[in-house]
Formats: sequence, C-alpha cells, structure tokens
Amino acid sequence: MGDEAQKNVPVCRKKGELAPFAGALPPSRDTISDLLCRELIAAAEKMMERAYAPYSGFQVGAALLASGKKVYTGCNIENAAFSPGICAERTAFAKAVSEGEREFTAIAVIGGKNGIPVDYTAPCGVCRQVMAEFCDPRKFYIILARSQEDYWLYRLDELFPMGFSPKNLA
Repeated sequence: MGDEAQKNVPVCRKKGELAPFAGALPPSRDTISDLLCRELIAAAEKMMERAYAPYSGFQVGAALLASGKKVYTGCNIENAAFSPGICAERTAFAKAVSEGEREFTAIAVIGGKNGIPVDYTAPCGVCRQVMAEFCDPRKFYIILARSQEDYWLYRLDELFPMGFSPKNLA
C-alpha cells in the first residue's frame, strides 16, 4: 500500500483490510480515537454477558456515548413471544433518552452465539431507524466489534443511507 493510501486508513481499522461483509460500502474515512473505540467496546463486552437470550443464544452488548461523554449500556432481551424482545442498541438508547439525553456521538456493538463473537454484529434496521431519530447520520459513529483489537468504524449514513428521519417531517 502506498504512502498516500495509508494516510486515508483510520486508526480504528487494520491497514489494508477490506470491508467486513460483501457489498458493504467502504468503512468511514472519518475517525474517533482508537482509545475511545476500545473503551466503548469494553463496556459493550460487559453488557453482552448480561444479555437475556434463552431462545436464540445470540448475546449482544452495546455501549452508547452521549455528547456529554456519559456512556449508556444495553443488552438484548428476548421474549418467548418474540415481538416484545428488544435489541441491545435500543436498550442503550432507551436508557439514555429516559435520562434526558438527546444527542449522541457513537455506539459500540458486539455480539455472538453463546456470547462468543465470531463476526461483526451490525444493528438491525429498527435500531438504525432509532439512531436516525436522535443522531446526525454524518456525525454518528457505529463501532462493529469482534474484540477490543478487532473492529470496524462506520458512520450511520454509511449503514443507513437515505434513512427516514425527523427532517422528513419538517
């Protein structure tokens, strides 16, 4: 890789790696600090252990950074009726919004069967819609992690292009 190409690779990804799943847009060229990414991933890992997933066994943890620098965490909570279940990302947003937060910077998401992350766990469409409600898609970062050392950084607009938001109702 040439020197010019290396300058465009953010610190939150390994140099020279391709996008983690087929058809994905290249991860964001904008970055947040590696230390901040790792701190959020660590908080999300702890929440993954608290997930209630007796039906799928797929445990997910999330750590949401509010603009005021407070971190709100969440885990997925399954239900026998399936529909009442809630994702880790929405749990974190619900906690933050219920505490009065309305502006957010980033979220880390990690998950895997029986709590063992083997691939990157991206937010579902409903979670992306919730993010679009509260976040500027060009400035909100989503960290998809397999560990504190192995993660990808995206902006919301990269994972949710042309999303419906409050601006559409103006």
